[in-house]
Amino acid sequence: MRTRSVLVATALLTTLLHTADGAAAASGHPSVDGQASYDGQAGHDLALYGIKGSGSTGRAGAQEFTTDDDRLSRVALFLSSAAATGKLTVQVRTARDDAGSAVAAATVDLARLGGPGAGWVEVPLTAGLRPGARYYLFAQATTSEDRAVTWHGTRAAAAGSRPGAQYDQDRGGWQAGTGRLAFFVNPAGSERCGETEACYVPASMKPARTAGLLSNGRTVEAVDPPFAVGARYVEGSNVLVLPSGRWRYLPEGAAASRVVEAEDPGAVAQIAESRRWLARGLVPGAAGVRRESAERALLSMRALLRPNGALAAAWYPFWDFSWPRDSAFAAAAFAHTGHDEEAYRILRYNARTQRPDGTWEARTKLDGSGPPDTRQWQLDANGWVPWATWQWYQTAPRADRAERLRALYPAIVKAADYAASSLDGEGLPPASPDYWELPTTTVNIGTAAPLLSGLRAAADLASGLGQEGDAARWTLAAGRLEAGIARRFAPLGYQRTVDGLHGHDSAAAFMAPPFNAAPADLPRALDDTYRALLRPNGGLVPGSDPDTRWGNITWTASTSFFALAWSGTGEREKGAAVLDWVLAQRNVLGELPETVDAQGLPKAVVPLGWTDALVLLALVQQEGTPLPTPPAPRT
Repeated sequence: MRTRSVLVATALLTTLLHTADGAAAASGHPSVDGQASYDGQAGHDLALYGIKGSGSTGRAGAQEFTTDDDRLSRVALFLSSAAATGKLTVQVRTARDDAGSAVAAATVDLARLGGPGAGWVEVPLTAGLRPGARYYLFAQATTSEDRAVTWHGTRAAAAGSRPGAQYDQDRGGWQAGTGRLAFFVNPAGSERCGETEACYVPASMKPARTAGLLSNGRTVEAVDPPFAVGARYVEGSNVLVLPSGRWRYLPEGAAASRVVEAEDPGAVAQIAESRRWLARGLVPGAAGVRRESAERALLSMRALLRPNGALAAAWYPFWDFSWPRDSAFAAAAFAHTGHDEEAYRILRYNARTQRPDGTWEARTKLDGSGPPDTRQWQLDANGWVPWATWQWYQTAPRADRAERLRALYPAIVKAADYAASSLDGEGLPPASPDYWELPTTTVNIGTAAPLLSGLRAAADLASGLGQEGDAARWTLAAGRLEAGIARRFAPLGYQRTVDGLHGHDSAAAFMAPPFNAAPADLPRALDDTYRALLRPNGGLVPGSDPDTRWGNITWTASTSFFALAWSGTGEREKGAAVLDWVLAQRNVLGELPETVDAQGLPKAVVPLGWTDALVLLALVQQEGTPLPTPPAPRT
């Protein structure tokens, strides 16, 4: 996305955009009398004139213009507002000082702009115009808040440009200015917001780093949050409809997105291909929000999946790496929605990037060349990768699934053998960072529970290939681990660590299906954990460790664990309520964020592939098709 550092963008009205870097680019056209018209300029590097007032009190702004158009359809102004409520009055006058000379007028509700923010605001106005005649674009904001509303512009001169003016009651009325206000009359083409500049952007958009994804199958481009305002995806695609009605997409073979006219043949072809891909699988969820969310999650996961099988956690620096954990969930979600090729591609990548000792780096570069830094490796991958492989195997076409599994089996052997050999005399693995990506001094449930699931999955896969020796070895290890968890974690309600010093952990949900058969005491532990982690915005933090201050920023993945666990343990209504909360956190493009701030606004990266995968798996369960769980050994 061609982004700029200026924070601008989002009106629910349509809006407009313009040239770069605040240059005073004037929009001049020959008028009928031979004089150059002046009907817009894009420069907005200065907060030029305050326009808060009411009628003949306070302040207002006006910009002289002429145009060769004979009809008025819309105007645009670059504004900033510190006020959340109030209204903006916009008029086109024939006399600057005379409200009765207005040939067109409209009001804009500041609250509908999304509250405090800045950017281009486009206002529909309809009137006949006399080409070449002098007009004034007038704007005044009224609000009960003691906060400024400002019309931006520039002091840089351009050929044919005309100065703006400010009405200031305290200074005696209209004051001729030296600056030129940022405005457009009848903006068209690239002058419309969302193309080269953004529409009015509420400050509430600031916490999120990204807002969506454009993709052509090989190249990915994140949608910058300001450019998501007023935009929407064409259904079943990663093509954006802009506020202007034109489309933005990433053409085949292109390295950057382009803005094209609606129904552009290349974009139409890409839309058709995306819809065919969706139709080849399952889009879970009833019509409405659930189905729309599932469709968007599938398309976002597909965009994050690289041709080599790496899966970016999100498309933003420091998130654009492949985590075995995140990709394992994506493989399972692809498998259970009928996208076998994508699931298997991920599993092949994880097999290729396994370390010689059978473990995995915490994350790898997307080209598979190794880790991006020295972050400590994480043992839970030795459970997640076999579990995901087992989930894929349950859905894979039977004709060749055994042969394809054999290609993955050496990685399963190394992973399961390492997990089994890591168990101590109590049957527990060593302390290791888990999905928190923070070390613990004693073993944590976020490692133990995935390893239990992975050992059971590996044993069942081994049996399916006739490798009974492997199956017996891993079944024995799983039994020891299960007993260790029952002795040390269960009495604490499956809290984070066996020393009982680190509180509750949302990973308690990993003891439930589709990971593990739920122990008899798990329902109460899940209820207690959920209550301990619940925050006022309705979501969950990962844990209640007093040494880790999660605050009131909630995590959609941790919250989704409970949607999946309760949906798989017979408490469908509780799972549905949690799932619906997660879906309600979608952003303006319908994408799922990584986190949600205390005000209920998307934060960090949007979308997050792990949350997409969890939501898809929960939707499959909610549809009444229980996800399989690796079987416990038969006694």
